[in-house]
Amino acid sequence: MKKIFFLGECMLELRAIDESTLNQSFAGDVYNSAVYLKRCFNSINSAIVTALGTDAISQKMRHCFVQEQLGTQLVFAHSDKVPGVYYIETDDQGERSFTYWRNDSAARKLIDFYNPTVIDELASGDMLFFSGISLAVIEPDTRAIFWQSIHTLKAAGVKVVFDPNYRARLWQSVEETKQQYALAFQCADITLPGVEDLHALYGVDSVEDVLAHLSDYDINEVVIKNGPESVLTMVDGQLQRHTITPVDNVVDTTSAGDAFNGVYLGARLSGLPVCEAVSKAAKAAAVVIQQPGAITAKAVFNQAMADS
Repeated sequence: MKKIFFLGECMLELRAIDESTLNQSFAGDVYNSAVYLKRCFNSINSAIVTALGTDAISQKMRHCFVQEQLGTQLVFAHSDKVPGVYYIETDDQGERSFTYWRNDSAARKLIDFYNPTVIDELASGDMLFFSGISLAVIEPDTRAIFWQSIHTLKAAGVKVVFDPNYRARLWQSVEETKQQYALAFQCADITLPGVEDLHALYGVDSVEDVLAHLSDYDINEVVIKNGPESVLTMVDGQLQRHTITPVDNVVDTTSAGDAFNGVYLGARLSGLPVCEAVSKAAKAAAVVIQQPGAITAKAVFNQAMADS
């Protein structure tokens, strides 16, 4: 069985139903990707690597992981920290805005749980996925340990996957972000950048600009997302352009890129060619943006994917 680890933070998501009612769920970029991969490729072991607390919300979150059939062997419990929280609002076009409470998040302490046994477990996987948010959330003074572990895993044959997913408010400065992203690109076997994310950091304006920027790094598989317009891939030196059919009924764009990432990686782990992987991933993203919240109800998602 193929195995992929998703390293990062899962949070409590609060979304307004009306002026006095909030919907509660769980979400986070790497968690969302793990969920959608598992839903589409049940034979792949999709596991989450994070830290929670010992509070009631953490217990409910862990139960949610199990319900989604995610591996929890590397979900740690911090004695005095809790999960982060965010509140999401969407406008008439489905674009979202967020308010976060995550300074006391247990996920910031994730690397404190690293030890040789944890590294051995991670080394048993085929892939390790992390994002720019994953990097920003873990405490800066533990990043050296994180990067050392990444090099150890690469030496063990684990493919390293990086999605830049830039959130400016999580970083102390643009310079800090660029320094950490350079380390990530240097290690990555696969990267899944969005034009919008890299535009904010490097001033790139197109998929071609992103590809040119990444040409300085030895990345075997580059998948560049340009919103609803297109996807460009460079895999094993072969350039392909993939047309994406836009969705008319956009309800909530939250997690579109996450769904794409998870399903794309699941397809590639299953041996599908790049063109089929992009097509299936784009269908998953299209389903997700037609529903509210980061995680679409399982029955709705599975039926929509079966019908597409």
